[in-house]
Amino acid sequence: MTAPEYWVDLHRAGQRLGGGFLLNRAFVLTALHCLRGLALEDQVDIDLSGGGRVEGRVCRQDTKADLALVEISADQQVNLPMPAADHARDGGRWRGPYRPTATDVHLSGLVSGTAHHLCVGGATIEALQLTADQHLGDYSGYSGGPVEGVPDDTAGKPTMLGILIEQTPDRADPSRAANVLIAATIGEAISRFDQFDVGHLIDVVRPPRSEQRREQAPARFADAEELLLKFDDWVERGLIDPACAAEMKAEAVRRLIAREMGGADV
Repeated sequence: MTAPEYWVDLHRAGQRLGGGFLLNRAFVLTALHCLRGLALEDQVDIDLSGGGRVEGRVCRQDTKADLALVEISADQQVNLPMPAADHARDGGRWRGPYRPTATDVHLSGLVSGTAHHLCVGGATIEALQLTADQHLGDYSGYSGGPVEGVPDDTAGKPTMLGILIEQTPDRADPSRAANVLIAATIGEAISRFDQFDVGHLIDVVRPPRSEQRREQAPARFADAEELLLKFDDWVERGLIDPACAAEMKAEAVRRLIAREMGGADV
């Protein structure tokens, strides 16, 4: 992975909250419980892995699925290298590039399977069951970090599989935690937020107009709507991954808005 990496640490008033990672230049994904009760629109500081800090705000919360989205301030967007998203393979190796402190170990292990999981908050999500090589007892500091797939060969590149949200109790002794972790898949996480939904983006690009003028909408907006819908079609057909599609949809909208406002199309 090219340094600096795409994971981040979230802070509020000098207190570390937890981990997260960049989905694109504008949004950080994290586990909701990492925000420790912060409300929508609350400000957070985002520490980048390679140094530096940008400002953000809590823009979406899914209490049932324990997921949250932090929007980076528009004048402070960042662009760091990120792996492509992918589907996990049962029995494949995984690793966690994020760790709470420099003295903590990196997590790694095997993907035990992908299945529907009932979250503590009540949502049923598509999740990865991960067995960790490291028997730490308490993995809570790792929540919100990304889960990467480890390539089979040294020439391969890591892929982004999900986000750590829970650990399971030991079945023999429920008071103890097992070394089995639960991660929401990237596709599940993205589907939880309307920022990456085609309908939301179409509303952004479609200009307000009266019913009488509806048929006179500029062709460029119709073309934009068609393109946004095409991205989801490509995801369903497996041609591109969900995280890549979300980035491309956001970039397409950004370019159209910039052009309509007379800015440079860059």
